Amino acid sequence: MKALKITGKILAGLLVLVAAAMIYVKAAMPNTGAALDIKIERTAARVERGKYLANHVTVCMDCHSTRDWSRYAGPLSGGLGAGGEAFTQEMGFPGKFYAPNITPYTLAGWTDGEIFRAVTTGVNKDGKALFPVMGYHRFGQLDKEDIYAVIAYIRELPAVKKDVPESEPDFPVNFIINTMPKEASLTSLPSETDQVAYGKYLITATGCVDCHSKTEKGSVVPGTEFGGGMEFSSPNGVMRSPNITMHKQTGIGNWTKEAFVARFKAYADSSYVSPKVAPGDLNTPMPWTMYAGMNQQDIEAIYAYLNTVEPIDHQVVRMEKR
Repeated sequence: MKALKITGKILAGLLVLVAAAMIYVKAAMPNTGAALDIKIERTAARVERGKYLANHVTVCMDCHSTRDWSRYAGPLSGGLGAGGEAFTQEMGFPGKFYAPNITPYTLAGWTDGEIFRAVTTGVNKDGKALFPVMGYHRFGQLDKEDIYAVIAYIRELPAVKKDVPESEPDFPVNFIINTMPKEASLTSLPSETDQVAYGKYLITATGCVDCHSKTEKGSVVPGTEFGGGMEFSSPNGVMRSPNITMHKQTGIGNWTKEAFVARFKAYADSSYVSPKVAPGDLNTPMPWTMYAGMNQQDIEAIYAYLNTVEPIDHQVVRMEKR
């Protein structure tokens, strides 16, 4: 009986500690510092750079817009920046997460510093944590000027009146999410002459690793980076991302630089129209028509960087229909 009392006291103590930790996480976190007091000048050059990044490199518009999934690769179909794309439990995420509206309809009440903090640290205007399906961990490693450029560009978007649901993380992620944001570690844009460093910067911006890796509850599984295998579920089946390491048998080790560039540029012709996807067929989530707008030298730099990544022997079964 005495042992049971002691055990009960220990359990009660542990519950108190857990409760205290949960209260602390909810009350004191996230804490990435106050939003910067900045006003970003919207020069023509800055807006143009931001347009290039947001549409063809960081592809902000990939999630924060409406895509036509009846066509190959889901090209943009309207509502630029209006958000609404859902990342749900059926797709392997620990909750329901929605890409917010980033047009002036929503962001008119945000300061530039509040947008900068959200993009680079994962904390929104109200101090709430964003789930890292938003690539703030990567964007916080970019050049400050590139973030300024993206903000300048989205400030110029036409306002689209569209209200997006609040994200709903499942338990215990609704607590853990507060520990995910972190302070930015901004860097400088490398010179294009240092092709590998420049390619590493671009691949951080593009987020290739986020999809071309195995994931668990929305996070990359360490050791699988660029080796492919992330699953994209749909009513018609499962599509998996390919291995883009330079493994000769299971990756892209036999691709030439020219072939790599051509794979992207195949969708760059202004006359290209994404074909309709037949009923029952699987569609790729890869936004080919967006990445196709990257400059050739940027695609070549990404290829150069991928050549420095450790090849992973991982044969991916690309699709399984239901």
